[in-house]
Amino acid sequence: MNSKVTFQSLNRPKLVDDVVIQLQKKISSGDIRQGDKIPTEPELMEQFGVGRSTIREAVRVLVHAGLLEKKQGFGTYLTSNSVIQEPLVHRLRRAEILEVYEVRKMLELEISRLAASRRDEDDLEKMRSHLDNRSAALDRGDTEAYLLSDIDFHLSVAVASKNSVVIDLYRTFSTVLLDAIQKLAKYQVGHDPHTLFHERLYQSIQEKDVQAAVHWTSQNLDGTIAELQRYLGME
Repeated sequence: MNSKVTFQSLNRPKLVDDVVIQLQKKISSGDIRQGDKIPTEPELMEQFGVGRSTIREAVRVLVHAGLLEKKQGFGTYLTSNSVIQEPLVHRLRRAEILEVYEVRKMLELEISRLAASRRDEDDLEKMRSHLDNRSAALDRGDTEAYLLSDIDFHLSVAVASKNSVVIDLYRTFSTVLLDAIQKLAKYQVGHDPHTLFHERLYQSIQEKDVQAAVHWTSQNLDGTIAELQRYLGME
């Protein structure tokens, strides 16, 4: 067992998710290595400050994900199999929102590049329709419709990339992003919808200006990430 691995006690709701996140961070950082035995249930209960049922459920989640392996009579170990069996959408739902947005930025920068060079007239028509719906929802103060139209617009940009793997990845991301931004919208005051950036992105794709499309994508997501950091108290 790796006796140097320690965790922070928890005092917030959604305890199972919090335990899973801390365990996964230790795994991702290499503090727990392949073949290592994780601390026992009593040790985890003491360090996290939670009950046995919470620890057992958290371990079950990571066993199901293929990261941990229970050996009867010996304990629970980090599996030597590096292939994560957990569906991506489940993994994303357990990720911290800022991590999701950082990956979203990486993905959308390439999506905008491909969309600007590969889009067709049907793609442009759908983008324009979603942007118009987005603006109309903003004008009438319909937050739910605005958020749905925003996701639809970005998904239409992904579709314009003509890369089926990217499209499937973005569809998966979009379900988690919608949940995240719906929660943020309830607590954030003065959210900037970056309408100008979206219009400029559309125009860049329309004109097949790859460099400009990447620029306006970066402008939009840099602003969103900055909002998130302020919301999370990281600034």
